Amino acid sequence: MSSDQIPLEVDIEGAVLLTNPLLNKGTAFTDEERTAFSLHGLLPPRVGTLDAQVARRLQAVRAFTRDLDRYVFLRGLQDANETLFYALLTRHLTEMLPLIYTPTVGQACEQFSHYWHFPRGLFLSWPHRDIINQILAHPRYDRIETIVVSDGERILGLGDQGAGGMGIPIGKLSIYTACAGLDPATTLPILLDTGTDNAERIADPLYMGWKHERVRGADYDAFIETFISAVTKRWPRVLLQWEDFARVNAGPLLERYRDRLCSFNDDIQGTAAVAAATLLAGTKVSGISLCDQRFVLFGAGTAGSGIGRMLLDLMVHEGLTRREAQDRFFAVDRHGLLVEGMADLQSFQAPFVKSRAAVAGWQLARPDRIDLLDTVRNVRPTVLIGVSGQPGAFTEDIIRSMADSVERPLIFPLSNPLSRCEATPADLARWTGGRALIGTGSPFPPVVIDGQPVTVNQTNNAYIFPGVGLAVHAVGARRISDAMFVAAARALAALAPKATQAHPKLLPPVEGLRDVAVAVARAVALQARADGLCAGFEDEELDRLIAAKRWEPVYRPYRRSR
Repeated sequence: MSSDQIPLEVDIEGAVLLTNPLLNKGTAFTDEERTAFSLHGLLPPRVGTLDAQVARRLQAVRAFTRDLDRYVFLRGLQDANETLFYALLTRHLTEMLPLIYTPTVGQACEQFSHYWHFPRGLFLSWPHRDIINQILAHPRYDRIETIVVSDGERILGLGDQGAGGMGIPIGKLSIYTACAGLDPATTLPILLDTGTDNAERIADPLYMGWKHERVRGADYDAFIETFISAVTKRWPRVLLQWEDFARVNAGPLLERYRDRLCSFNDDIQGTAAVAAATLLAGTKVSGISLCDQRFVLFGAGTAGSGIGRMLLDLMVHEGLTRREAQDRFFAVDRHGLLVEGMADLQSFQAPFVKSRAAVAGWQLARPDRIDLLDTVRNVRPTVLIGVSGQPGAFTEDIIRSMADSVERPLIFPLSNPLSRCEATPADLARWTGGRALIGTGSPFPPVVIDGQPVTVNQTNNAYIFPGVGLAVHAVGARRISDAMFVAAARALAALAPKATQAHPKLLPPVEGLRDVAVAVARAVALQARADGLCAGFEDEELDRLIAAKRWEPVYRPYRRSR
């Protein structure tokens, strides 16, 4: 008997069972189960199947005209029947992924207080900081293995959404289950509500969060410390993923706590890994090796600097000195190119700060600032990466200037959602004569080049973090090293379709994300073993260990608890 057919003992019945999203089967309860659990009369008489339920819900999703309505419908389905929700997702990943996460989740976070109807996850607020241990202690959380947490301050490129940022942890954990197969009963989304500085949220009479300006400084740090102390006490081996914290907090929180519990920041490390993997695949098409590329990073925050650091590590691994690798990077932030002596430089930007002597001979539009166009004209980059949240920042002048000096420019406008993207793929294709190799943060429709539709590569973090989480749980990793993310990037790059066409795909198809998660998990697990961060295992054991952590969205038979 397969594990899916082993009866599950259930101790609730009637309407209580039908309103438990982890146990509800809806019309798929058998006649025997309906008798055993007092369900006759509460359901239509015809016994259904999971296949029929998926078809019915797919039809309903497609009937809506707005993606936000589709998102709200799917969230309602998740809160009613998780098995059905994940069966729908896994069977239609390409169609559903943009609805449950980027780009739709951005608008959903903005509207969160207007559609919320069912409790999911935990809101841990500043006024309740003294009872966090008590909140986490409830037996309903005994099985938790994976947490995604946000404070809602930097939601995608939309900024501070306060309590509405809960949409991000919910979405990321949905992807963990849909792609990596983590059991949803072991996952917990958490929103740390320390207020909001978004005047629109504060003025909204329906806003559900704590209506107060954000707590900052020592008080904020103490709140985070209280939270982490409570988490490590309750779940010493939990995996915690930091999501959408402001630049001033994201990096320091990761460095402060990455050695106290198994944690990572997906905006910094996951984004870096998928961008690096896509770029590695692109180098095979362009014919220019990674070590010979010239990089311009537009947006030198935690995400942009994280991408840069991972690429530096890869280039050093391939034979350059760190100094030689750093010389090939030029980072532009809101005040222009990062150069020594500039105000407000952050420690994580240090590898990308240029000396004044290095830019002394540049031709500039104005003497007091080196903007993006100046940088592109003087550097003649082969790679342009945008994580600025500035829509339209990659102008026609900038792109044409870049394309004049490189045959196959690699251009990655990665900012989310669509409204924050630095350039559209259609414009990039037009301005480069169809020569650009493009990766975007949000999904775009195919662009037409030489009369043929060409798929746009979406550098979605869903290619990376599900496999990382699966590896951590499969082999019991205690910590997550930078080398594990490098291994993830290399594994993903190896899965890129062979470059046999003029406009090849740089990433595997989205419908294959479940297989991608397993491949990434294998590479990350092997690196964890090499780093001494997990118990030893034999190579031939690894596939079994990974398979043992994968939950499938199928209905198991139920019987009454003895």
